[in-house]
Amino acid sequence: MRLALVLNAINPAISGVLIRGEKGTAKSTAVRALANVLPELKVVADCAFGCPPDQVEEICSNCRRRLNAGESLPIQLRRMRVVDLPINASEDRVVGTLDLEHALQEGERRFEPGVLAQANRNILYVDEVNLLDDHIVDVLLDAAAMGVNIVEREGVSYTHPSRFILIGTMNPEEGDLRPQLLDRFGLCVDIEGIKDIDQRVEIVERREAFEANPTAFCHAYQEQEEALTARINQAKARLAHIAIPHETLALIARINIALDIDGHRGDIVLRKTAQAYAASQGLDGVGEAEVLRVAEMALAHRLKRLPLERARFGSVRQALASLNLLPVETR
Repeated sequence: MRLALVLNAINPAISGVLIRGEKGTAKSTAVRALANVLPELKVVADCAFGCPPDQVEEICSNCRRRLNAGESLPIQLRRMRVVDLPINASEDRVVGTLDLEHALQEGERRFEPGVLAQANRNILYVDEVNLLDDHIVDVLLDAAAMGVNIVEREGVSYTHPSRFILIGTMNPEEGDLRPQLLDRFGLCVDIEGIKDIDQRVEIVERREAFEANPTAFCHAYQEQEEALTARINQAKARLAHIAIPHETLALIARINIALDIDGHRGDIVLRKTAQAYAASQGLDGVGEAEVLRVAEMALAHRLKRLPLERARFGSVRQALASLNLLPVETR
């Protein structure tokens, strides 16, 4: 779970992660803690969408209009954020609204940003994502696919960038996720409660220490968090230079064919994830070991399954073993 979250911070193009597990296994805690280690971004200081000032093709219409008028955009550094999407949020709250009265009287559009605007270049977090209303799921799918959010009201439309990392958590006991949304998550991990007695005791002790003095507890781990942030930033800088040879791409294709994965999204996500993992390990290229390390989290949720049957991570491991792709000690 931690690795999947960190890899998405290194390369947002992986397209997020779905965390499935029983209740009380710190799924939400892990996602919210991610905010403390996310890297900083250059943003337009007074833009509601946090546009990147050095990537003109990805800025909103307002920032582009200011640039065309010869205005200099104010720049500031801001840490990536985790933006929550409430389960009961209305469509207007998610996509934003247009002030029609202002548009009709003044002849100009005035847009009130919603959750998708706040999530641009950030992490969009949905707890209990499997309980989302279908029409909200459709909105997320459209925004995730196009990278923009289009709001139309009474013939007046407004478009703004909405590129986000989608992170969802869910308890499988409460129902499955729609296949269309499940496939949008780049990675998927299954977690369960810890059975080791000493680790369970440590969990309780840490929880009590946090409740007794949250400030002191966070300060005790500040150095570790700063080290992780530095590691993420170094990996992001290294990512563009990670080589992936043809034989490694062929291995990725073989794995997807062996697992009978539909389409090519599995190949693309597995490549991006393996590159991010190699960058996080300080490597210069991607080999078989890096691909196999992340194959399960990139492909397990893409496996075909019978009705009422849940795909298991073990089936990915078994398929890899049948191809003699697993290390001897793990077969």
